[in-house]
Amino acid sequence: MADAKGRLTLIVLEGEALHRLSALQEADRDQAVADLREDNSFYLTTHPDLQSILHLSIQQGRLVFDIRDAEDNPVQAVMLAMGPFKMLIKDYQMLLDSYAQAVAEGREARIQAIDMGRRGLHNEGAELMVERLAGKVEIDFPTARRLFTLVCALHQKL
Repeated sequence: MADAKGRLTLIVLEGEALHRLSALQEADRDQAVADLREDNSFYLTTHPDLQSILHLSIQQGRLVFDIRDAEDNPVQAVMLAMGPFKMLIKDYQMLLDSYAQAVAEGREARIQAIDMGRRGLHNEGAELMVERLAGKVEIDFPTARRLFTLVCALHQKL
């Protein structure tokens, strides 16, 4: 049952309705959720075989990973300060705004440059996510990248 180890079976984003997302941010969020549904590696270090449901939210300046079992019963909440993520999130939101403007203007070279910047920010966000969750939650790099996208969507215009 190796393929069942440490996997998210459902992701619930809480509080996102409080913020308006651009079409591009919605597309990013939806793609991240779809990609996570397809493939992810995520487990509590204390429960490595848990098939979990993740309720992800931002509460009182903290990123909350409310990790639950298959029946949606709470198992453990992991909270991270948002401070270390804020500059990356701000930069990511500025890049999305620049991307939308470049698309509207039809500037292909600019779109490609911004896309490279987005990938770089995703990588930085994923590295920070892995580092901040170390010892509590084990995640692989692609899962961390997708979770960073979701954190950006939740943090929109806070």
